[in-house]
Amino acid sequence: MLQSEPEMAVNIAVASSVLLKEESSSSERLGPAFPFVKALKAVNAKLKENYPESEELFKVMLLDEKPSDSLKNAIRTHDLEELITVLNVREDLVGELKRINTALYLSDSEALAKKVLNQGIAAAFMPTPKEIKEVSEDQLRVAFDGDSVLFSNESERVFQDAGLTGYLQHERNNVEKLMNPGPLCSFLEVLEKLKKKLHDKGLLKNCPIRTFLVTARGAGCDGYRALNSLHSWDLEVDEAFFLGSRPKGPILDIIRPHLFFDDQPRHIQAALEVGAVACHVPNDPKC
Repeated sequence: MLQSEPEMAVNIAVASSVLLKEESSSSERLGPAFPFVKALKAVNAKLKENYPESEELFKVMLLDEKPSDSLKNAIRTHDLEELITVLNVREDLVGELKRINTALYLSDSEALAKKVLNQGIAAAFMPTPKEIKEVSEDQLRVAFDGDSVLFSNESERVFQDAGLTGYLQHERNNVEKLMNPGPLCSFLEVLEKLKKKLHDKGLLKNCPIRTFLVTARGAGCDGYRALNSLHSWDLEVDEAFFLGSRPKGPILDIIRPHLFFDDQPRHIQAALEVGAVACHVPNDPKC
C-alpha cells in the first residue's frame, strides 16, 4: 500500500479550540490536542536531523474563523510558530481541507468531523477529558481501533446483525480474505511511512513514532485477519492488543497514547475516564 511519492508536508488540520481554549480575551488554556502537536514537533526535529533536505515534515493548520491576539501569542509562547500556520476558514471547510491535502482533521464538533469524514478525509471528533494524563514529549504515540477505523465496517455490520456467534463464523469463513481499508487507514499509512524513514537511519528502539492497534477482536481468526490485512498493505503497527470483551481503558492507561481513535462511544468514554485523549470516528456502521 505504501508507494514512493514526491515528498511534501504532512498537513494536520486542527480546530483552534482543541489546541488552545480561550478563557478570556487575553488568555488561553491548553486543549486536548496540545500534547499531540508538541509530539509532532519532536518528530519533526528527528526528521530534520536525519533528512535535512526533506520537506516531508508535519505541518499543523490551525483553523479559526477569527484568530485572536491571545491565540497568536500562545503559539509564540510555546515556540510553535514554525510548526503552526493559522488559517481563517469561514466557508467551504471541506474544499479547503482538500486543497491543502489534509492527512487528518481534528475538531470539537462531531457534526463537522462527520461531514469531513464522509468526504473521504481522515477526521475525528475530539472531546476533552476532565484530566489528561501525562504523555511522552519525545515520542508520538497513536492508537487505533480496528473495525470502522483502520478497517471497513463490514465485520461490524455482521456483528450488529448476527451477534457474536455470527461474527465469529463470518471471520472463520473469511479468515484469508483481506478486509477493506477504513477511514483512518490513510493516517496510519502516513505515520508508517515516516517511521520507516527513521528506521532506515537506525532509529529502531528509539523511534519517535510508535503505533498501536487496540481492538475488540480476539486473538483467533478475527485477529489474524486484521494483522494479515495490515501486512498486505505493507503496514505494521508496533504493538497489537486483541482484547475481545475486555475494556480498553486499562491498556490505554498503560500505553498513554497522544491520540486514540475509536468509533464506539463506550470505548471513547472508557478512554476519557483514564485520562486518555480519545477521538471519536463518527463512522455509521450501517452505511
